[in-house]
Amino acid sequence: MLALTTMSSAQLRDAWRALRTSPVPLVSPSMLRLALGYELQAQALGGLSRVSQQRLAQLGSAKTVTQAARPGTRLIREWNGTAHIVTIGEDGVIRWNDREWRSLSEVAREITGTRWSGPAFFGLKKRLAA
Repeated sequence: MLALTTMSSAQLRDAWRALRTSPVPLVSPSMLRLALGYELQAQALGGLSRVSQQRLAQLGSAKTVTQAARPGTRLIREWNGTAHIVTIGEDGVIRWNDREWRSLSEVAREITGTRWSGPAFFGLKKRLAA
């Protein structure tokens, strides 16, 4: 599909239909070229990561914003009178109570005994003002 730059509008629409099941977007030919280029790239390389998709969906809904827990971060949360300290190692590994965890949500669940969003529990997820 290196020929995207030389395709006519009709050819671009046909290429979209061949690539996607969704209707052809009602955009200019130059925008359709960009969209097709992205779709071809996503098909070849696997598309956006789950984290990127979630971040874009969150930004699109404009209800909350989540700060990333960067390596070297130390999160402190008091729960039922006990301070819980979680560290994000330079290697990106989450550590709490001398154990390694896959996510902040797992740590929050262990602390509270209920299902929590880890970023919300540790104050990394904020509601945006209306």
